[in-house]
Amino acid sequence: MIKRVYILFVFIFVFHEIAFSQSNSHSLSINNYIKQYNKIAIKEMKRTGVPASITLAQGILESNNGNSTLARKANNHFGIKCHSNWNGKRIYHDDDKKGECFRKYRNVYESYKDHSNFLKKGQRYQFLFNYKTTDYKHWAKGLKKAGYATNRHYDKLLIKIIENNRLYVYDSKRKMKKMEDDEKKSSVKLADVDNLYIDPFKSDVKQRNRINYIIVKKGNTFYSLSKKYELMQWQLYKYNELTEDSILKVGQILYLQPKRNKADVRHKYHSVKEGETMYSISQLYGIKLKKLYKKNFLKVGEEPNVGDKIYLRKKKRK
Repeated sequence: MIKRVYILFVFIFVFHEIAFSQSNSHSLSINNYIKQYNKIAIKEMKRTGVPASITLAQGILESNNGNSTLARKANNHFGIKCHSNWNGKRIYHDDDKKGECFRKYRNVYESYKDHSNFLKKGQRYQFLFNYKTTDYKHWAKGLKKAGYATNRHYDKLLIKIIENNRLYVYDSKRKMKKMEDDEKKSSVKLADVDNLYIDPFKSDVKQRNRINYIIVKKGNTFYSLSKKYELMQWQLYKYNELTEDSILKVGQILYLQPKRNKADVRHKYHSVKEGETMYSISQLYGIKLKKLYKKNFLKVGEEPNVGDKIYLRKKKRK
């Protein structure tokens, strides 16, 4: 039984990595997804009674933070299939079976609205509305019981997303107010490279070049960090272009998502300082190391001299 559960979770992580790697360069993180769509979820909660936390958690899970093929091509964030009563546009996508019919929407708001109506009008979901909007656990378990998804861990996945990201605050005016006050107190602004953004849900997660990262602290290991941030260790190695025998250092930048092909638009060049390497520069700006070498016509392994101008967005002129 333990072996089967382990294989299942390995599959989930591998699937997530593949989905992420296939998304476009403007892919959303969980934090950005929440910031972008929480108001719509709250509006729908007031209209229909579906908890905002449940709506956001389902959107995050079903659409891979808005990066899935269905979300990008059809604005379908909840994996709702056509069914016999659907008269709108359609898109065909492989799911449980090959070439299944899914609903296609003009915009994301339509998807959220249809999701609320789908639950509100669906006969098998009626019992859910006996629960309070603040009772996200019963809602999650009820969705699994009603057969919203085939994953037998569906309720646990939703609850984990809600609790890890404190989505339950959106179900209560009082908790929302407290979160907003806490967010104002914890907001930090730094100039230069960082453009630091502190996630109010996980205060040690920051963003650089639209990529989530952390600063390694004393006692951190690849194993402990992979557990904390729900990643596989190999993902941490890959995202940071490290090997299994790499040793973490206190103060080191460690990305939780793949680095990008170029730096943020505000950073076109970097003047090399004493002790800097191509790798440290790639970490500083969140750029893939191979791309950085290519932009500057340097051989892999070659290091720049102090004062050299390193191009971060466009290729250096020969």
